[in-house]
Amino acid sequence: MKPAKPLWRISIATSLEAEDAVTELLGSMLGSPATAYFKLETRVSRVSVYTEKRVPASLIAEISAGLSQIRNCGLPIGAGKVVVTKVKREDWAESWKKHFQPFVVRGSLLVKPSWSKKRPRKNQPVVIIDPGLSFGTGQHPTTAFCLSELVRRRKIGTPQSFLDIGTGSGILAIAAVRLGYQPVHAFDFDPESVRVSCDNARVNDVSGEIKIKRGDVTKLALKPGRTFDLVCANLISTLLVAERKKIVAQLHRDGTLVLAGILRSEFSDVQKAFEDLRWGLVRCHVDKEWRSGSFRLRQSG
Repeated sequence: MKPAKPLWRISIATSLEAEDAVTELLGSMLGSPATAYFKLETRVSRVSVYTEKRVPASLIAEISAGLSQIRNCGLPIGAGKVVVTKVKREDWAESWKKHFQPFVVRGSLLVKPSWSKKRPRKNQPVVIIDPGLSFGTGQHPTTAFCLSELVRRRKIGTPQSFLDIGTGSGILAIAAVRLGYQPVHAFDFDPESVRVSCDNARVNDVSGEIKIKRGDVTKLALKPGRTFDLVCANLISTLLVAERKKIVAQLHRDGTLVLAGILRSEFSDVQKAFEDLRWGLVRCHVDKEWRSGSFRLRQSG
């Protein structure tokens, strides 16, 4: 058996104050979620992205330019040096084992990696999710809010359906099944996302209970044949605003829409766009630079 190909780690040592900005920069530049580990003793945060292909020098230069812009905004970013290192996949996996710990959502749902020996409480649903190169583990503030709303909105004993727009790793759809939502549909424009989410569904033994497909939010029907009780759309704000009519068309009139993936500075624009369609904000959550919200249709009269 051939040894696994090594990975490339692109990392930046920065301050805690600039951690969010550097994480967003590195993740957006490389098209993969960035991880950040803060070491209390040194007061240094290390932001990293792992990739299978070596990053060209031109992209490193663009990242460096982005760091300069962050510095010019007044944030202390430290040395601001981009470090590229070749690492063994085994080392990457071991790093995740140190930092990815099981967590419980609203006391009801246990999310854990496959290597964790943590046992659920009696009748506690479990989602097994391992980190991937392109997808996170549910700990990002925007995904965490969606998981929380899945638990909060579940009415035990009542049939409820769920649609996951931009499913990524499939964690929300898998969690929905575990919590008792049915039917559960999920789609993503990225074919790699569809592959990964299908793999994760198999690991959790819920493949037959989720309909996962490749789809484009811009191609959603304004008059769909099926509507859902709960819809999560974890997308960039410009896409949420542009496709808002198609997104709300997927909901029952008494359904709940959860919007995430939105920067705090952009949330007001998203909120106004959906309120113009009579979908009012009923709950929101701010975590670092992210803001997420749940919306319900305002009844006329």
